[in-house]
Amino acid sequence: MRRRSSHQGFTMLEVLVALMIVATALIASLRAVGSLTANSDGLRANMMATWSAENRLVQVRLAKVFPPIGKQTYECPQGDLLLMCEEEVIASPNPRFRRVEVSVYAADHPERRIIKLVQLVLNS
Repeated sequence: MRRRSSHQGFTMLEVLVALMIVATALIASLRAVGSLTANSDGLRANMMATWSAENRLVQVRLAKVFPPIGKQTYECPQGDLLLMCEEEVIASPNPRFRRVEVSVYAADHPERRIIKLVQLVLNS
């Protein structure tokens, strides 16, 4: 009677297939983490730009001075993020109101507007 040897183990092909499955899973998870990081940076920049624009609009409100019509650009950094703000004051159909628009741009990409906030100011 011939005895069959009962070697328990994996063939080289099985090991390679398992490694390919694990490698594919790791690559997918690394791409997901990279995507989340990029999204987080965008959200942070948006939040900081919103703070810069809101700060300027609050200054206009608290100054209690009717803003002159025109456009001005100035730096408005938040934390370590360098931002440029563009403020434009526009006349409205009602002479007692002025429209104040504050647009915020990244200093390193001035062609890309991050946010724009608008407020009406009353001449009291």
